[in-house]
Amino acid sequence: MKKVLIIGIVFLMVVVVTATAVLFLSPYQPDQPPLADDAGSTQQGIQQVVNANNQFAFELYSELNKAENGNIFYSPYSISTAFAMTYEGARGQTANEMKSVFHFPENNILRLNFAAIYNEINKGTKTYELRTGNALWVQQDYPFLEDYTSRVEKYYGGKVANLDFVSETEKSRQTINAFIEEQTNNKIKDLIPKGVLNAMTKLVLTNAIYFKGTWEWEFDKSDTREQDFKITENDIVQVPIMFMDPDKATFNYADIGDLQILELPYKGEEISMLILLPTENLESIESTLTIEKLNEYKSQMQETKLDAIYLPKFEFDSKYFMKETLSVLGMPIAFGNADFSGMTGNKDLFISQVIHQAYVKVDEKGTEAAAVTAVIMEKFIAMPRNIFRADHPFIFIIQEKETGNILFMGRVVDPR
Repeated sequence: MKKVLIIGIVFLMVVVVTATAVLFLSPYQPDQPPLADDAGSTQQGIQQVVNANNQFAFELYSELNKAENGNIFYSPYSISTAFAMTYEGARGQTANEMKSVFHFPENNILRLNFAAIYNEINKGTKTYELRTGNALWVQQDYPFLEDYTSRVEKYYGGKVANLDFVSETEKSRQTINAFIEEQTNNKIKDLIPKGVLNAMTKLVLTNAIYFKGTWEWEFDKSDTREQDFKITENDIVQVPIMFMDPDKATFNYADIGDLQILELPYKGEEISMLILLPTENLESIESTLTIEKLNEYKSQMQETKLDAIYLPKFEFDSKYFMKETLSVLGMPIAFGNADFSGMTGNKDLFISQVIHQAYVKVDEKGTEAAAVTAVIMEKFIAMPRNIFRADHPFIFIIQEKETGNILFMGRVVDPR
């Protein structure tokens, strides 16, 4: 009995210690993000932040479109949020470039109104699920400025969790990934792959956003049929196409010649999906699609009685390593000779990688979507100077040292 009792006590202690460790490592319960301080926010300020996010959304789409031939899906809000927290620690030209790429307004507008948008997303409703959360995963013994971390927590709800990237790199990676997975209802898994974090990692900033909503007017599953979907004129595939005969409903809709635009609301009518369907091919509208053009399209929409709606079911995920994309958009310094002295007081950090992963599922019932952004920051390694590294083709000469008489001369292109 004594042995059983001792074993039971030891087991209980292990459980308590493990639970305590998990709680300590997690900045907050993943489904209960903390509030941000939005006192002083205004509708005008909120609109400025929304406009900035939307402008970035279309510029990023244009850049991704150059590199991607297939599906594209991402959350501009998630990326903007992760970089708003990063921007809080940027200084000089690094900050200027980030501000330009993300179109951030001045800090006194950005902070309060980002907080208001964040709180609005997390307000909670009974008709749909929508939440977002931020976290700062910091090297436990690295001297981040309290002014920086407290400001991120105050305005973005970004609480700090201490990890040991130096001696427990893999455990740290798994901790972040597990937290992200729970935040996104298990839709985003293995966000940070092996090899991305290392002993020089000092900070990982993450944002996660999750949405699940049902259509205001659902599609009937029995009406879904395998039908043609024309990828191109010569590439036609069979996919499940949903059908609706909305005899009682009207939809916000416009037929603008080169495209049709339809708005499908979710229950609660606070969130909706806009669908832009070109008359010909997608390229015919992509080249001119901007936030201004979208607003022009939306201004022509009216409540309309439609005879039929056909929409394919789809489910896919996407993953982008965005270092090069964001550099091209106009912020290369952040990934090189950066100035994030607002984080530590020194110019000792740079962004080593940005990872964005997203998931979407659309079916007869509604939509489920999730996205995560991770900004990974490392410490500069002081590279030794006066190095001669013959790791590419070279010419060589064998000479008499005193006279300079060349005895042999050659070129090495392939040392094999």
